[in-house]
Amino acid sequence: MNSTTKAKVTVLGVGSIFAGLRRLYDWTLSWAEGRFGPAALGVLAFTESSFFPIPPDPLLMALALGKPRRSFWFATVCTVCSVLGGLLGYLLGLFLWQSLDQFFFAYVPGFTEENFRIVQAKFEQNAFLAIFAAAFTPIPYKVFTVGSGVFQIPLDAFVVASVLGRGLRFYGEAALLWRWGAAAKDFIDRYFNLLTVIFFLLLVLGFWVVGRTL
Repeated sequence: MNSTTKAKVTVLGVGSIFAGLRRLYDWTLSWAEGRFGPAALGVLAFTESSFFPIPPDPLLMALALGKPRRSFWFATVCTVCSVLGGLLGYLLGLFLWQSLDQFFFAYVPGFTEENFRIVQAKFEQNAFLAIFAAAFTPIPYKVFTVGSGVFQIPLDAFVVASVLGRGLRFYGEAALLWRWGAAAKDFIDRYFNLLTVIFFLLLVLGFWVVGRTL
């Protein structure tokens, strides 16, 4: 295979990836038209707070793009279910960690013994701010929810920090999409391929930053 043929195959491969992502994007947006969209968002937000690796933000934004007027309702579902999932993580850490620790370390992204030592150190410095930061930023919130139970952080501090962090994050996204939802959708439709590349670059950068901080 000559270099020209290889280049054509590469371009076709990249094009098929963009096409597949575009179909996935359109399909996700279609959830906003169905009755199961909020339920799927709630399940994703709940599980992500304790063990599931995929954050609920993309689905929240897709639903809000499909129905900007319901953005704050979607944010409410996302916030409530995420905090409830965080409570599940807290209980897992408090009561079952001795039985589940090796499973989490082996199979759940973000969970390592080193990470837990760092989380413990952050809790000793300021547990409330540590939980708030994890709830608000891309730092894996699940590590802090389970860690809060393991290290027996006061439940009231855990809940308040989680509600504030998750609420500010999800309602902030909802407010932006409520205000500029239609324009944002048009912009995404027009520059989808470019935005996909930028998104993956930011995702890689985000994982690098998380790896450096945890």
